Amino acid sequence: MYRILSRLLIYGDMPHSSILTELGDISRQMEAGSQTKEELTARVFTQIRHLLQVSTDYGFDDNLWHNYLTFLLIASENPFSLTCEKVGANDGSVNHFARSDFAAFRELFLYDFTPMENKLDIDCFRRICHYRAISKKELMYNKNVSEKVRTLSASLEKTRDENEFFDCVTGFYRDYGVGMFGLNKAFRIASVTGSRVEFCPINNMDTVVLSDLIGYEAQKKLLVDNTLAFVEGRRANNALLYGDSGTGKSTSIKAIVNEFYDRGLRMIEIYKHQFKDLSNVIAQIKNRNYRFIIYMDDLSFEDFEIEYKFLKAVIEGGVETKPDNILIYATSNRRHLIKETWKDRDDMEHGDDIHRSDTLEEKLSLANRFGCMICYIKPSRQEFNEMVLSLARRHGIALPHETLLAEANKWEIRHGGISGRTAQQFINYMAGREEGSVNEA
Repeated sequence: MYRILSRLLIYGDMPHSSILTELGDISRQMEAGSQTKEELTARVFTQIRHLLQVSTDYGFDDNLWHNYLTFLLIASENPFSLTCEKVGANDGSVNHFARSDFAAFRELFLYDFTPMENKLDIDCFRRICHYRAISKKELMYNKNVSEKVRTLSASLEKTRDENEFFDCVTGFYRDYGVGMFGLNKAFRIASVTGSRVEFCPINNMDTVVLSDLIGYEAQKKLLVDNTLAFVEGRRANNALLYGDSGTGKSTSIKAIVNEFYDRGLRMIEIYKHQFKDLSNVIAQIKNRNYRFIIYMDDLSFEDFEIEYKFLKAVIEGGVETKPDNILIYATSNRRHLIKETWKDRDDMEHGDDIHRSDTLEEKLSLANRFGCMICYIKPSRQEFNEMVLSLARRHGIALPHETLLAEANKWEIRHGGISGRTAQQFINYMAGREEGSVNEA
């Protein structure tokens, strides 16, 4: 195996601690006779444990070795894979090196572990090549990544040579992208070192879609129209969703990402204390072949907080132009984002019927930088009742309408008043009671 790995050029820059690199070194040590059988067996079992952990994290099944190799190919961000992501596998000298690497990977797909197993008296490799998980129903894993890896792995198993292997992998790069941005929908900032930002995928993002949000049709249409223009490469505006709590502002943005993911839309969630790193975030994603929404939830500032100045500079007003593949979407319970005080109103100039406050202008100018402003207000009593009945139908709750609404009205009095969130919480409560009754029966 180590001889195969030594032939990798484009894909050869793998960490020494990776499963593949470790197995390659084990095969070299076994051939050289430089370690005992017990030492080699312990090292093999360590890598099998790591492989099983990866498989559990991503819900892999069947041939775990093939799934792992496929995952490496999908996750490898190198000049060749990034070029394929943007323009496809055009003719060029680099294709020769890529085909050579893919020939090596195909050999790894077909690698026979039998001699290693016989020498060490183990059978773990044949087990992981026909692996059946006990149950994946209760596991939390990124189903989107899992499906992509297993589908491509099955296609690569059927290739007859490195040319077909090349076509499969580069086709995937063209259709879905490469690395974490190709595999995942949403991200957070894990760390920032100098100007380098490390992103952490959000593996279990809510699968909500816009039809799950009852009502607010005008608001949803404004958001869809703006986002559609964005993913189609037309001009679009930064969006601020503001209004009462529990009305579906955050849900709308998550639903937008789910619905436009297959058209290249990705989301990066950022918190207020990270605004100082916004320029570094933008620099790192501006040349990728995706459309990014930088998402700020529950955005508001107290009068002593100055992080909004970083945000203002990024949205508009900075020296560097914001790239076309980036928009900022924010939610807030405040229309003007920054707390306004009576002291601000005292900072006035009066003359010839002109009233101007520098402090107020400074604070209001942030909200004015969002060209798409969408207001979400609490539903009326009738709209709340319609939400409850609609959600009850979805969850199969068969209580008479009068009984259900009477209980819902009692619930909202004790749980924060009328809102879509309150309606959903009430239905969760009722559904849980019904499930408990069925279990007792």
